[in-house]
Amino acid sequence: MALRRTQQHSMIADYLRNLIRSKKLSPGDFLPSEAELCEQFSSSRGPVRQAVAALRSEGLISSGRGRRSVVLGRFTSESFDSIYSVTHWLRERGFEPGASTLWLGRCPATDREAEFLRVEPGSPVIFVHRVRSANGMPIAIERMFFPLEVGSQILSFDADNESIHDHLRSQGVDFDNVNRELSLASASEEDARSLNVEPGTPLWRLHLDISDHSGHPVECTKILYLGDRMTLGMTNVRGTTSPLEVKLSEG
Repeated sequence: MALRRTQQHSMIADYLRNLIRSKKLSPGDFLPSEAELCEQFSSSRGPVRQAVAALRSEGLISSGRGRRSVVLGRFTSESFDSIYSVTHWLRERGFEPGASTLWLGRCPATDREAEFLRVEPGSPVIFVHRVRSANGMPIAIERMFFPLEVGSQILSFDADNESIHDHLRSQGVDFDNVNRELSLASASEEDARSLNVEPGTPLWRLHLDISDHSGHPVECTKILYLGDRMTLGMTNVRGTTSPLEVKLSEG
């Protein structure tokens, strides 16, 4: 019963998010009533209220307070897969993802990758270097590092035409916890050539440290996005905490 309840809550929340994302519900529209959702999903009121509460915490709908909730906007939170997978992130936003692999093989781990992946600096890890595109236009440089036991499963993989993360999940790799850190960078000559921009062009630099459910590291990645192609958005609701941490570096 607990499993069914959890599945219903997630299913109902995804259904409501999709209504907003697809513009079937616009800002100012009422959310379907509890009774309507209960009937549609053959559910009790508990899972329906959990789903609605999830959307409220994301800032998608009003608090209600005795009335039916109203859609506040079309900004939707990311699915978990889109947090660490460029392919999923682009598809969820209506773009056709593409990749051009520049390198896939073993390389020595630098200090940063070695620290997170829990290997000695200079130890071999699997490195993937790709140019990522949206609708055929280059938008990002992706440098992915995997421990050998994970990365060895992609050495003969077609990284240009399929999702590395989908393939690894099919092989039993568990992507459960993602830490993201965003900062600014400038395009090096090498990356500028790959992105068809001038050296020094502003870029967003995204570091991803990914672990499985047991806390074992499975991936350490750096992605450089064109600065004029990506914007950030977050909605916060009073009474909830923000997942965003804003830090100030010293001088």
